[in-house]
Amino acid sequence: MKPLIPMALAATLCLPTARLGAHPHVFVDVALRFTADTQGRLSEVEVTWSYDDFFSLLILTDMGLDPDGDGTLTEAELAQLKGFDLIEWPDGFEGDLYMYQGETKIALDHPIPTGIALTNGRIIATHTRTFGPVKADALRIEAYDPTYYVAHSLAGPITLPKGCVYTITEPDLDESQEQFRQMLSELSAEEQYSGVEIGNLFSESLSVTCAAPS
Repeated sequence: MKPLIPMALAATLCLPTARLGAHPHVFVDVALRFTADTQGRLSEVEVTWSYDDFFSLLILTDMGLDPDGDGTLTEAELAQLKGFDLIEWPDGFEGDLYMYQGETKIALDHPIPTGIALTNGRIIATHTRTFGPVKADALRIEAYDPTYYVAHSLAGPITLPKGCVYTITEPDLDESQEQFRQMLSELSAEEQYSGVEIGNLFSESLSVTCAAPS
């Protein structure tokens, strides 16, 4: 696999968004599958990112894949595409996935690419990340791009070990927009152009609880 990052993906990681307004430009549906250890503690999450069709087209074009435009990739092309979104991992980048137990942030290990597909014009990329292990007590997970250039939606499926349940809390978009406007009003034009982290204002929150193993 070539050590490159497509220009379209680089844009999602590097472009500031405050000057663009509080709206995203790339859309990703997120599915999560959690794995527990023998003691019932959560220890791994498989993350699936389904990119919107326009961004998928940009990536394919940047990488010179599917030149005939038939929406089907060869095994060699899939191998080249696999892990494309994990090649560039800047210092401080957390993979747009945040986990907390109470107020304590849970450190996630570096992702390992595990799957890739092109379905109905959309790139579907899967990777796994290990952590902890931790008891699923007051566990909160959020998937978002801090710059809000990319909008992540917990479209699912959300798959949990037996005995675990989850709830998803939607953001109050009116309140989020108001907080965004208030934030901008307190910044200089130069600070706005340097990039403002607002993704958390618009993110869904996934809460997970697991019963103690019998």
